[in-house]
Amino acid sequence: MAVKAKSEKRKAQSQSVKLKIGKMELKNPVILASGTCGFGKEIEELVDINALGAIVTKTITLRKREGNPSPRIAETHSGILNAIGLDNDGLKNFMFEKIPYLRTLKIPVIVSIAGDRIEEFVKLTEETQKSSCVKAIEVNLSCPNVSHEGTKHAILAQDSHAVEQIISRLRKITKRTLIAKLSPNVTDIKEIARSAERGGAEAVSLINTYPGMAVDVSTMKPKLGNVTGGLSGPAIKPLALKCVWDAYNSIKIPVIGSGGIMTAEDAIEFMLCGACAVQVGTANFVDPNAPLKIANGIKKYLKDKRISSIKGLVGKLKTCKTN
Repeated sequence: MAVKAKSEKRKAQSQSVKLKIGKMELKNPVILASGTCGFGKEIEELVDINALGAIVTKTITLRKREGNPSPRIAETHSGILNAIGLDNDGLKNFMFEKIPYLRTLKIPVIVSIAGDRIEEFVKLTEETQKSSCVKAIEVNLSCPNVSHEGTKHAILAQDSHAVEQIISRLRKITKRTLIAKLSPNVTDIKEIARSAERGGAEAVSLINTYPGMAVDVSTMKPKLGNVTGGLSGPAIKPLALKCVWDAYNSIKIPVIGSGGIMTAEDAIEFMLCGACAVQVGTANFVDPNAPLKIANGIKKYLKDKRISSIKGLVGKLKTCKTN
């Protein structure tokens, strides 16, 4: 009995926060979200990037984009509105100027890509996968601040056929882990998640921002140069949790959750709802060390609850049907 007790004690104390998404291995489930950490170098003096699970780069496009007119950021109650418009220096700059630094990182690099048409997604995938540090490609189908060709919808992720078509085409040309980044601005997130799964995605990332706006009553003008923007931060967390829960219960591939995650408790909520990993975004602007605190908090929670691995937490929400 004493031997058994010691064995159980050791098991309870050996929590593992490692996980695998597709072919990509992460040391912990906390990922820096796209657009909130640049390409890593911008925040290297503020946080130990290599202590995290992975980093998603700022979204890149085939050609340079100037983005939307300023002002591009506006604070709101419990959140931030942004209308950056995918401002970036394009693929060529990324390969020559950003990849050399990303190669120095000891964690997986996930490249976020976006395009106006399917051929652009193809070219971006073909080129970025040439770098060995790129372990996954996050296909940004959900930016609310840009327009696209080839679909009647305002956002690609609102078109289930377009989602499946783009992911399917990319699946044929890359062995890298494919992650479909989806939008909450749809009638049924389950339908879109299933389309990404059918196309060959190895994970879905949700959610992106919700559309919103803010007004300056003193000038009687919108606070954003683009008038509208995407709302992120704690204000959208309950909505994001619902999307993660719905997706988790409708597909078999992993779900990566995001949307208002500021603390370890927030991240754990997402995991209980079905997320195997989380992306931290807005919190980076408040406290650059928030992702590390979240990673440590998740590990402590597993230890306190005597849960041996992340798998023992994912989707374990106790509903009326399960408790």
